[in-house]
Order: sequence, then C-alpha cells, then structure tokens
Amino acid sequence: MGLYSLPRAARLLKAGDFAALRGKSKRISVRHFVAEFSANGQTTCRLGQAVSRRVSKRAVDRNRIKRLVRESYRLVRSGLPAVDILLIARSSAVPAPAGELRDDLAALWNKLLALKAAPVTGTMHG
Repeated sequence: MGLYSLPRAARLLKAGDFAALRGKSKRISVRHFVAEFSANGQTTCRLGQAVSRRVSKRAVDRNRIKRLVRESYRLVRSGLPAVDILLIARSSAVPAPAGELRDDLAALWNKLLALKAAPVTGTMHG
C-alpha cells in the first residue's frame, strides 16, 4: 500500500476496539470535533469515527463529515503516533464549510503530533 492509502488496518472497525478505547482514553478537542485517543501497542495509528444522528438527522450531512475526516486522516496518518483515535463530530460541524472543517482537523492532528514529540516522563523504565 502507498504512503497515503487508507487500509482496513488503519481503521477501528470492531465494537470491542471502540469499547476498549472509551474506557481508557484521553481527550483532545477543537471547535467541531472531540478526539479520544489511547496508545494501541501497534506500529501505526487507527481511526474510528462517531457521527451520530444527534449531530444531524440527514445521512448526507453525516456522510459528508465522515468523508472529510477520512481524507484528512489519510494524508497525515503516516506521521501520527501509534494510538487508537475515536473522532466524535459535534453538531456545529454540519453547517461549517469544508475548509473550516479541514482547518479544524489539521489543528487536531497537530495536537496529536505534539504528543508524539513530547518525551515520556516518569520513573518506570520498561
């Protein structure tokens, strides 16, 4: 697969993966999205999305948001740390223009990249 592909291994697909993430995750938020993330012990990051009917009753709106998220993630995936990410859309994402959502997602990915650059602190060595 190419550097900018989006294989199945780069996505959260099973309910168990989502449930495990919800129990032990940290949160980052931006204007239109909230991301819950947790280290996954793998070599690459994985993305799951939650765009509920509470965000919009119209499937076309929810699918538009999911497409924008997938495309943005596909382009930055290779540089992200090895974490599982659950991206939750807020209802404010529905009327927002695509460029604004892309900027918001870029800010979110940059916050995750900053976590990768931060050194691990603590007294335990593993």
